[in-house]
Amino acid sequence: MLKPRRPVAGPRSKVSRYLAAIILVAAVVALLLPASRRGMLRAAGRSLVAADPLASADVIVVAVDAGHAGLLQAADLVHQGMAGRVALLAGDATPGEREFARRGVAYEGPVAASARYLKLLGVSDVERIPSSVDGTQAEGRALLEWCTRQQLTSVIVVSSADHSRRLRRVLRRSMRGSPVQVRVRPSRFSSFDPDSWWLTRAGMRTQLVETEKLLLDIATHLWW
Repeated sequence: MLKPRRPVAGPRSKVSRYLAAIILVAAVVALLLPASRRGMLRAAGRSLVAADPLASADVIVVAVDAGHAGLLQAADLVHQGMAGRVALLAGDATPGEREFARRGVAYEGPVAASARYLKLLGVSDVERIPSSVDGTQAEGRALLEWCTRQQLTSVIVVSSADHSRRLRRVLRRSMRGSPVQVRVRPSRFSSFDPDSWWLTRAGMRTQLVETEKLLLDIATHLWW
């Protein structure tokens, strides 16, 4: 009787495991060097964060990953006069959300709830970007298409802190050749703290996952 063959890992999964191993080894080395440990760990945390200089824009866009922290940051930017309106990127509907719709139950999804929170925070002009996205690459494509239809030339994109550098890389690739200038701003209300991420399990998990994704993005798009 033939034994079932194990699935062969693809090149992308092999690279991911290799990068994860490098991150773990680097973390262990940092922990074994008391004198430089904190500086090394802070540098690792800050490597995930990117913040472009602020300037007024046509619109502020809240990325899918930004959550409530992104809404607070977007509202503050509006009140600072950076833009007069906010647009929301939406993720794909979850199985639970689709089941609510199938049963005809009125359900306030994440985007509707986010719009309501923004209005409570004093932002009157809120809209949804019509495309639903299933990842960072899809966010870049959806934002380019929407900005082109809207004839926009400048956008501030609010992201969670840990996701901001990778998101900026993706958006710069997406907007290459277009007249749209994108500035990425991490929310100062994000739960991820690049200066103390190693003190909590959630912080360590976020650092590991986002570093792996960032390194993979760099490896596959070396110059962008």
